[in-house]
Amino acid sequence: MTTTTDPSTRTSAVLAPAPPALSALGLFTVLLGAALPLVDFFIVNVALPTIDHDLAAGPALLELVVAGYGLAYAVLLVLGGRLGDLFGRRRLFLAGMAAFGLTSLACGLAPDAWTLVGARVAQGAAAALMLPQVLATIHSSTSGPRRARALSLYGATAGLSMTVGQILGGVLVAADIAGSGWRSVFLVNVPVAVVGLALAARSVPETRSDRPAPVDVPGTLLLAVALLTLLAPLTEGRAAGWPVWTWVALAVFPFAAGAFWWVERRADRRGATPLVPPSLFDLVSLRRGVSLIVPLSGGFSGFMFVMAVALQQALGLSAVASGLAVAPMALAFFGASLAGPRLVRRWGTRIVPVGALLQALGLGLIVWAAARSWPDLSVADLAPGMAVAGLGQGLQLPVLFRVVLSEMPAERAGVGSGVLVTAQQSAMAVGVATLGSLFLSLSASGPTDTALTVTLLVQAGLAVVTGAFAVRLPKTLD
Repeated sequence: MTTTTDPSTRTSAVLAPAPPALSALGLFTVLLGAALPLVDFFIVNVALPTIDHDLAAGPALLELVVAGYGLAYAVLLVLGGRLGDLFGRRRLFLAGMAAFGLTSLACGLAPDAWTLVGARVAQGAAAALMLPQVLATIHSSTSGPRRARALSLYGATAGLSMTVGQILGGVLVAADIAGSGWRSVFLVNVPVAVVGLALAARSVPETRSDRPAPVDVPGTLLLAVALLTLLAPLTEGRAAGWPVWTWVALAVFPFAAGAFWWVERRADRRGATPLVPPSLFDLVSLRRGVSLIVPLSGGFSGFMFVMAVALQQALGLSAVASGLAVAPMALAFFGASLAGPRLVRRWGTRIVPVGALLQALGLGLIVWAAARSWPDLSVADLAPGMAVAGLGQGLQLPVLFRVVLSEMPAERAGVGSGVLVTAQQSAMAVGVATLGSLFLSLSASGPTDTALTVTLLVQAGLAVVTGAFAVRLPKTLD
């Protein structure tokens, strides 16, 4: 029997090639790119006292070393996602990785505090070019079980990076490699970026939107103003003593945010392509997933900051010991993230509220350990609570990433990833500012263990509320 092939079908197959597949090496490479900015957000925390000693920076400039990176990072993330859709995600990933390596070198060689601040701002901008391409590349070049596993590994990478950053920072500062001191926490990025560039050139496929849109200049500027007027006073206000400009900025924020949303809706209705299309939030999965990622990420970053201060300043633990205290959390988070796809197949998104309750239980165990052992609290005393809290967080974050992206069209992968990561990054900055300020205010006027207890109980309550809202998530995921 003879079969024939319709020429039009054959031509159509040639003109519509399958999307490029992300190999195991390519996945490793983009996850390496995801880890670098997140590690760098936390790695500098334990080096701040040494930076202050060497560069005579003072509290305000030290805050800028941290806040300058975070602000540039958060403000430019959505734009980075849009540029990836427009010019190609692999191209922007390579450019961001190269810029991150160069700006890390500039940080490590900075001769004075203001140069370090400027290099940190540039480093944050480089991170904003690179990071949105990671989720967009995963979303565009994987599907089905491979995408589920890739997103779980992304979630594991995000959680591990936050804890590994503090551990690695303590180890590098204590090691004082070749007399480099604090500079090694930045210089370590340079060889990693070189390796990442070589791997990316070989293994990361090029993807871009089928219908790329030009940059929305008014939307970009208004989003930048909105984020700056919120995050700058929250991150700088405590160290600066809450001067008038911080209150003026916070008063401007709702007007800037409202103007941004009005301009974006107007552009959407005209058929233009705004920076953040309001219609994106018609996706129930994105709207509900982001609303849970915000308190989870904010609580996580605030917890890391508060524990670092409590363990190092109040109990006198070294930076290495303080970092090792969160190691059980990192291990439990990683294990839960890897088990996530299998658990989701069986139980659906019901594991998210379970994870929130486990997180609250872990925080309660840490409070109990502190109440029982303070001021002789040890790393071993903290281990059970850290492990349970990490397990709970690992059951939430990777699954929420999948929820947010589950209905995202491929042509909007870049902007959707930018919105997701911007929400996460902004929440991290707000979490450090709010929970950190609560802890520092209470510890200044009373016992440190009481301040720690109140702060952790607030976070535990937030986890319970998050778990209650998580029952509204879509029950199943593709």
